[in-house]
Amino acid sequence: MNPLLDFTSLPRFADILPAHVNPAIEQLIEEARTAITNATKAESVSWATVVEPLQDATERLGRAWGAVTHLNAVISSPALRDAHNAALPKVTQFYTEVGLNRSLFERYKTLAENPVSLTDEQRALVDHEVRDFRLSGVELEGVARERYAAIQDALAEAQSKFEDNVLDATNAFSLDVAEPEMKGVPDDVIAAAKAKAKEAGLADGMCRLTLQGPCSMPVMQYAESATLRAQMYRANATRASDQGDIKFDNSEFLEKIVALRNEEAKLLGFPSFADVSLVPKMAESPQQVLDFIRDIARRARPFAERDLMELKAFAAKEFAINDLQTPDVMFVSEKLRQQRYAFSNDELRQYFPEDRVIAGLFRVVESIYSVRIVEGKASAWHKDVRFFEVHDEFGSRIGEFYFDLYARDNKRGGAWADSARDRRMTHGQLQTPVAYMTCNFAAPVGGKPALFTHDDVITLFHEFGHGLHLLLTEVATLGVSGFGHVEWDAVELPSQFMENYCWEWDVLTHMTQHVETGEPLPRELFDKMIAAKNFQAGLFMLRQMELSLFDMRLHAENCNADRENLLKLLAEVRGEVSLLTPPAYNRMPWSFGHIFGGGYAAGYYSYKWAEVLSADAFSRFEEEGVLSPIAGSAFRHEVLGRGGSRDAMTNFVAFRGRQPSVDALLRHNGMVAS
Repeated sequence: MNPLLDFTSLPRFADILPAHVNPAIEQLIEEARTAITNATKAESVSWATVVEPLQDATERLGRAWGAVTHLNAVISSPALRDAHNAALPKVTQFYTEVGLNRSLFERYKTLAENPVSLTDEQRALVDHEVRDFRLSGVELEGVARERYAAIQDALAEAQSKFEDNVLDATNAFSLDVAEPEMKGVPDDVIAAAKAKAKEAGLADGMCRLTLQGPCSMPVMQYAESATLRAQMYRANATRASDQGDIKFDNSEFLEKIVALRNEEAKLLGFPSFADVSLVPKMAESPQQVLDFIRDIARRARPFAERDLMELKAFAAKEFAINDLQTPDVMFVSEKLRQQRYAFSNDELRQYFPEDRVIAGLFRVVESIYSVRIVEGKASAWHKDVRFFEVHDEFGSRIGEFYFDLYARDNKRGGAWADSARDRRMTHGQLQTPVAYMTCNFAAPVGGKPALFTHDDVITLFHEFGHGLHLLLTEVATLGVSGFGHVEWDAVELPSQFMENYCWEWDVLTHMTQHVETGEPLPRELFDKMIAAKNFQAGLFMLRQMELSLFDMRLHAENCNADRENLLKLLAEVRGEVSLLTPPAYNRMPWSFGHIFGGGYAAGYYSYKWAEVLSADAFSRFEEEGVLSPIAGSAFRHEVLGRGGSRDAMTNFVAFRGRQPSVDALLRHNGMVAS
């Protein structure tokens, strides 16, 4: 049996081959089309005759296609990519057909207009679906309708090609240097680079550097060679662009993606793609978002100016760098941090071995949410993947998840969480949720455990927050359980909320253990961490606002996204918001996967918008106890548990007892008058 067609339990990842992809997807699409036909011809219009059979069919397709896209992201190969890319147009065409199906739309409208027979969860889903039908062009006619369908196919293909180019450009780069040129770089990074060189058949004493984060970031942060730092910075800043390896140049796809989005918005009757994007979000208009971004930037600017002034003075005094440029910023910043707070990130990393960190993470979750997490067994796509079960206080399994934490070749960069299976009640049986959580941390080297930087720990907690949104949902209706139909600019609330625990003494004492001595994190070093917590927070916040403003203006102003216009817009944004101007060769947009390959188009501001919510939510725990099970129960039931069955602001107010305030965010970032 084709493993992609087996839905009896967890996905059979170890059995899935590229040859399975297209036969399974084609069969599941045909089954779903049959279900749609039956739903539109049913004599009566009800949840049981329209929604449930349609959900049965489309969920099977979604789970199979989700497994394929996940594998293509974590163990990409030429054969798997070809199979994925061959199936992608078929999947895109199917979902476009669904969105344009007028008969199905009329059935959902009938349900929405006569909701008496529906539960609150079902009513919420139907309302969301009616809105999404309209956003999917269902009310278009004739040529416009045909063009809308063609746009969806072309967009899916262009976005996939964009992501492929970023991955290929990352994998294609290598820089071979002699070990003495690596002076200042942490020993384990050097060891990993020497192992890469040995695999490639290079002479002893050589190191092979890559653009994967666990290699490139420490080199730019610690290497004493300015030449080496500049080489790595440039390679990273020009990935998938006309300034890098032109085989992977994303210029064509950038232009195509933005043009297609602009055309889609016009077909749907919206002023811009940003207006389309905001319909299912909390924010009400592009102008409101622009005002929000500029207000945060204005508040952060004085702190960023102070950060930069200190950094420039330090660079001139300690390194005779009188004109500080961006390729040197990470290095100089780390040296200033070490001098000011008398510790390095590498020193701190020795206290965060993987198993200890994971145990500490689970302790937090078990304490505040009254659950228990135990390691389990499941078919996986790589030997390094770990699998866990989540049990409630009575010992019943309520969810499961996969951890894939290490960087490797042919794995997409960054960190993310996603659903392998959503919670739903189907035909009298409760289906429990299953999540993926994926990161790109440095793997174990030389028989030692993997060591995480504190930033890695924050990333892990962040992704686990997303995972908890899926795993602790109390909604049993597919489509509004987990983070289904949660407003996109609120979906980061649970993830950013979890980051706060990475700065709590009672948490860190239980998740740290020096890799050599076994000692927990000393209080003295923790105090230095807290003192350094908001080091250059102003500059970091301006960087976030630069990316958010670029994204929103690009999609709100119907920009022509050819190279000259993109660079002109980027220069305008940096002129308004930024204090540091990168070199002219910098091509940040060409690898900006969040907005050109992922789901954050006209939505990158969501990270900061949700951070306002998360900081304010955590302030209740600061008041009642950071591991308070009472506050935890309220957060679980009012926020995590609700999914998209209730709007995000209602969830927040139910938990916090009032509207959100920006004060906690500014306080957490040290941006208060002293």
